[in-house]
Amino acid sequence: MNSPRRDEIRVGEELPPLELPPITRTTLALFAGASGDHNPIHIDSDFARAAGMPDVFAHGMLPMAYLGRFLTQWAPQTQLRHFSVRFAAITPVGARLTCTGKVVEITEGGGEALARLKISVVDDQGEIKLAGEALVALA
Repeated sequence: MNSPRRDEIRVGEELPPLELPPITRTTLALFAGASGDHNPIHIDSDFARAAGMPDVFAHGMLPMAYLGRFLTQWAPQTQLRHFSVRFAAITPVGARLTCTGKVVEITEGGGEALARLKISVVDDQGEIKLAGEALVALA
């Protein structure tokens, strides 16, 4: 993978979106094992209903992990300088997520050119699940 180059990146440029398959119960079970977060509200339908939810829902960190994957498909992990998000909405089983990003600023910091990105995860209904920003060093 090549690092994004300063002379090729423009403010307003949209990153190629990452479209993901629907969230399944298997996805949630596998993520629980990988993350160590075995909260039953994410994997036990009866527990989720007893807590007032219609069904289990994704761990907040799952869409954030997808955003990390999205960013590192655009630029190598070694170029990532900052990555933060705000959790905006619950992601139910069956949701189809898409990660998006846009270059909102080219700046300098720490002696290197940086692209400031506005990033988000939205579902197929257009509801924002996560919103945030990232700083990526440019070659």
